[in-house]
Amino acid sequence: MTQVIRPHVERIQNMIRPSGAAGFNSHSAPTASSALTDAVAAALAIGSLSLCLIVALAVLSIRASMAMPIPA
Repeated sequence: MTQVIRPHVERIQNMIRPSGAAGFNSHSAPTASSALTDAVAAALAIGSLSLCLIVALAVLSIRASMAMPIPA
């Protein structure tokens, strides 16, 4: 005979969080100033542009080195 294991209802209810405890339902917290947000956005934009430039230079240098003949 097999025995079915069922959890207690109290344990399941304790595992469920209240609706306003965490996540998107909680009260909004104060955010950083708009100047700080703009500075972070500018830093991310500059970083992504510099990364694209580095990748482009690497690709061009690889193509240039592949075009050169191998010295014998």
